Amino acid sequence: MSSRIAALAIDALEPRLVADFWRAALGWREVSDDAEGITIAPPDGEWPTIDVFAVPERKSVKNRLHLDLRADGCSTAEELQRLLNLGARRADVGQGEDVSWVVLADPEGNEFCLLARTVQDVGQ
Repeated sequence: MSSRIAALAIDALEPRLVADFWRAALGWREVSDDAEGITIAPPDGEWPTIDVFAVPERKSVKNRLHLDLRADGCSTAEELQRLLNLGARRADVGQGEDVSWVVLADPEGNEFCLLARTVQDVGQ
């Protein structure tokens, strides 16, 4: 027996802004929006989901857990530009300049990484 990740939770001052960013970034769909929060999920209904919950305080420290993304169906450079156009911004968490990934933050400052190799590169 083991556990399975059911959902990732993101706290946000503006849940709609954050949920819309992640929905667009991942190509996911919204599955619920109620008083408890907004849930997005992969289009195929697979798990985990991402739940975005309203909180009263602004994020103030580096995340202890973050997502790593890979470009899928385009180059990493094209995906980086797409994410920036969606509202991501470059972030400095002390990664230095000699790394193969790009550290970004969503519209409320939650860090995530865009890895250098695409999904297609890894699958070969």
